[in-house]
Order: sequence, then structure tokens, then C-alpha cells
Amino acid sequence: MRDNKISVERKKYLKKVTRNKIIIFITQILLLVTFIAAWEICANANIIDSFITSKPSRILDTFMNLSQNGLLEHIGVTCFETIIGFLSGTILGIIVAIILWWSNFLSKVAEPFLVVLNSLPKVALGPVIIIWVGAGMPAIIVMALSISLIVTILEILNGFLNTDKEKIKMAKTFGANKFQILTKIVIPANISTFINSLKVNIGLSLVGVISGEFLVSKAGLGYLIVYGGQVFKLDLVMASVIILGIVAAVMYKSVVLLEKLITKTHIIN
Repeated sequence: MRDNKISVERKKYLKKVTRNKIIIFITQILLLVTFIAAWEICANANIIDSFITSKPSRILDTFMNLSQNGLLEHIGVTCFETIIGFLSGTILGIIVAIILWWSNFLSKVAEPFLVVLNSLPKVALGPVIIIWVGAGMPAIIVMALSISLIVTILEILNGFLNTDKEKIKMAKTFGANKFQILTKIVIPANISTFINSLKVNIGLSLVGVISGEFLVSKAGLGYLIVYGGQVFKLDLVMASVIILGIVAAVMYKSVVLLEKLITKTHIIN
């Protein structure tokens, strides 16, 4: 009888949660539709200058035109550069963080340099990177890598250093070596840190790629934004920005799905 009561209450709770999610989603859609409609109406009524702000109908026409003139190529270039920069920054960052955790001496030596590099605006290094690596895609990827790498190192290292000290002491008393502590305690305890780092890195890598494309590129969404600004085609700029937002949302959602998969696998194990 009690189990039936709990089951009924559980069902009511799940229905309430589902209903709230639907209401939130509908509200978000309504807000978006209202904003787009107000934007179009204000532009048509000359309340706002459509030359500066453009308007949804023009942006839609520009998007349709771009779809027939290499839009997928530009999206593909930006996504490829972002993924390469993202993976490179994440993998190298984790490796460096492990090395610094392993050696307390190296960690102390590198700490001030990491702080300074993290504070330094990476866009300022753009011209230097272009001279070192050469103009084109390599420079853009290195820009994305430079933005995400330091953040990854600091975040992962901080997670490693804040791992439960009592568990590590207990493992040492049982004769565990440093490699065993790393693989059996430190890394499993920082799964959430790895995932958070991925979430941050995907956005930072995209920022780095767009910054690089602003400086030197012949294709990509950043190139379209710069080109549109140079020839005063604000419709092209706004369309590119909206597409960029969609790309960023899709990439972030991919990381969230990966998080669910990793968390589920971790729980099962």
C-alpha cells in the first residue's frame, strides 16, 4: 500500500517537472517570436534604422542566398578549426596539468607564468602567431589552442590539487605509488572537472577561431562577419552572427550529451 502511494506521488512529481519544462520551453519560444516580430515591425515603421540594425526578413533572404553560395563551406571551415583547437587545447592542457601535479617543483615554478599568460589578451598575440605559424588555417587553430590551453591547465590542476587529501594519505599508507594514486583516486575524483573544462573550452575555442578569422582568413563565419562589415552589408553580418550562435549552441549541446554519456558510464562502473 505504501509502495503504491509512493509510486503515485512519484508520478505526480514527474508530471509536474515535465509540465514545468514544457512551460519554460513555450515561454522561451514566445519571447523569441515576440522579439523577432517587434524587430521587424519597428524596422518597417522606421522606428529603428534598418540599415544599421537590419531586420529579420532581410536576414532570412541573406541566409537563403548564402545557402546557395557556399554557406556550408564557411560553417564547415569554422567547425573544423574549432574542433581541432578544442581537442588540441584539451589534450595538451590535461597532459601539462598531470605533469605539474606530478612535480610540485615544476608546479611552483610554472604558477606565475600561467597566471600571467591567462591574464594576457590572446588576441594581442594574433600578429605574432601569424608571423610564427604563417597566415591561414594553422594560425587560426593556434589562436584557438592558445586561448583554451592555459584555462584547461589551471582548471584541471586546481581540481587535482583539491582532491580529497585523506584518501590520498590512506592510499599511501597501503603502499600505493604516485601513478596508482593518479589513476585510481585523482582522475576518477575529477570527472566533473574534466567535463566542466570541456564546456568552457568549446566556447573559448570558438572565440579563438573567430578572432583568428577576423585577422586572417579566406573562409569561415568570422570571415563573413568581417567582409560584411567592410562592405556595409549589415544583413550579412547579422545572418553570420545568428548562424554562429546556432553553431555555438550545437557544439555546447554535443558536450552536454557527452557529459551524460560519461556520467552514465561512470555510474554503471
